[in-house]
Amino acid sequence: MFPARQRTAQARKPVETGDPGAHDGAVHIAAINIGPRDAISAATSVTAVAGQGLQGDRHFRPQGAARGQALTLIGAEALAEVGLTGAQSRRQLVVRGGDLNGLVGRRFRVGGAECLGVKLCEPCLHLQELTRPGIIRDLLHRGGLRADILTGGEISVGDELTVS
Repeated sequence: MFPARQRTAQARKPVETGDPGAHDGAVHIAAINIGPRDAISAATSVTAVAGQGLQGDRHFRPQGAARGQALTLIGAEALAEVGLTGAQSRRQLVVRGGDLNGLVGRRFRVGGAECLGVKLCEPCLHLQELTRPGIIRDLLHRGGLRADILTGGEISVGDELTVS
């Protein structure tokens, strides 16, 4: 669960997960999955470009990405429960810990990039066709987050996600 937004001049704090036994209590990037539509693969790092997306990804738009189309994230825990990998989910960033749904309408940093959570990334028929029947139901309201990239920067596996 993400903490309530605080309006102070303090340094950014890591997002707490509420499950300190699972890991160090912070939210981290567990995997990055980018590439062309038919060859999504794992990467150790990627460059996020403000307003355009992730370089090297099928959704990168040099002329500008539509609202909520620059970046997608999904929880590693949800993927484990439904038996999918990050690449199979077609989400770009797999995040371990925290509730991504709580980031809708909120600014956050991941690696060197500042982002804005726009809306939930609900599962679709295309995902179901690529994976298995029932995945839409299994990932309903847990299919991840669509976000805009406000300030570009490098994002790497292991980077912390913090609420701005």
